[in-house]
Amino acid sequence: MKRKIPRLVIAATQSGAGKTTLVTGLLAALRAQGLKVQSYKVGPDYIDTGFHALASGRPAHNLDTWLVPRTRLRALFAATAGDADIAVIEGVMGLYDGGRQGVSSTAEIAKELDAPVLLVIDAKSMGASAAATALGFRVYDAEVTLAGVLLNRLGSATHEAMIRTAMSGVHLPVYGAVHRDAGLVLPERHLGLTPTTELEAAAKVRRMGEVVASSLDLPAIQRLAEAAAPLDISGTEKVLSAATRALQPGHGLRIGIARDEAFSFYYPTSLRVLEELGATLVPFRPLHDEALPAVDGVLIGGGFPEMFAAQLAANAVMRQSIRQAAAAGMPIYAECGGYMYLMEELVDFAGTAHAMCGVFPGRAAMQQRLQMVGYVEACLRQESVLGPAGTVLHGHEFHFSKESGQAAIARPFVFTKLRNGEQYEAGQQRYRALGSYLHIHFAGCPEAARHFLTQCHAYAEEAGR
Repeated sequence: MKRKIPRLVIAATQSGAGKTTLVTGLLAALRAQGLKVQSYKVGPDYIDTGFHALASGRPAHNLDTWLVPRTRLRALFAATAGDADIAVIEGVMGLYDGGRQGVSSTAEIAKELDAPVLLVIDAKSMGASAAATALGFRVYDAEVTLAGVLLNRLGSATHEAMIRTAMSGVHLPVYGAVHRDAGLVLPERHLGLTPTTELEAAAKVRRMGEVVASSLDLPAIQRLAEAAAPLDISGTEKVLSAATRALQPGHGLRIGIARDEAFSFYYPTSLRVLEELGATLVPFRPLHDEALPAVDGVLIGGGFPEMFAAQLAANAVMRQSIRQAAAAGMPIYAECGGYMYLMEELVDFAGTAHAMCGVFPGRAAMQQRLQMVGYVEACLRQESVLGPAGTVLHGHEFHFSKESGQAAIARPFVFTKLRNGEQYEAGQQRYRALGSYLHIHFAGCPEAARHFLTQCHAYAEEAGR
């Protein structure tokens, strides 16, 4: 079975070339023309997708062949593209960069989806060498369809003309050229771009759309996307089989999802797996609400609790509600920022300690340097809400905090770093609460989602629900 899905990939020569700015502007510009635009981000990043969603008006999705097996990628892409007129995929880092041996690189995703690529080149302080750079990217892997370039941060019309002439010499079309504009720079913080939940970002996104509409050849870009061959999705593996859906372990269950300024890191299709298994998702706000809603289980994702530590600490009734729910046996799964929130204390960048939920012992203290970033394989050493002992999950870590203050405890996970094979014990488990710095995607491990809901069902029965 083949589906016609107009699509293209926006890649770059390296991180910081301006991909997110140009993609956000492109989404806004196409939407302003009345098109339904679906966006994607290669890799595990949560923050860029927030800007995408603001520009397109639709949830953005991640494409990652470590978190979700390659065999499910096309089916996931086709399902989420839905009724979109065009799918725009933002790459990660440089075109050929990714995990070990190119896992989840932009090039890998582009080839898997048979999508044409436009290469963003930061042309600041560069002349004809931009053409040489683009040519090298094109010949490095002939299986990647590098269709043309987008020039960014040009200094003048003369600068633009010089590079356009050089590009014509290597037969690489220029699909647009953007001149330097300090007003287009997105603010950053320790985990990357500042999340859209904390910005009055609508005006900036609107400005990006206006600049892109006047600087990029939108009709040519649309023609390029429409020229992509129909995508063959026959033989690809669906995220959930009909048999798995029929079991519906989550039927009738209500699962609380922490969602506010402090906790916002969720993959939409990961949460969709829980819904397809029968669960109803109930958002709550640890910053603002007085107690957990009436739920049978809780997910607390990542985010920026360190930036809201004082407010989280001040909401003592919510912290007590979560602590009591955990002690009563409610299944709770917490990732990264959520894990930090479940500890006894969180120490912010200024060195101030703030009381947290106290479900797990110890403290998470923010450091000035990144502590870990990369893909990991996580093996459960004991039964947990995500599966029996021996369950192996693919995940990602990215954190500046460091935990301490725990006595010798039996860690529930053994993590293995993909890039070098280093192993270490990780996470904590107490009652039916499980937390660690791991980020996972339920579309890549639906069996873990099913196990979590089975545990929630057991709790609901014990509670007489």
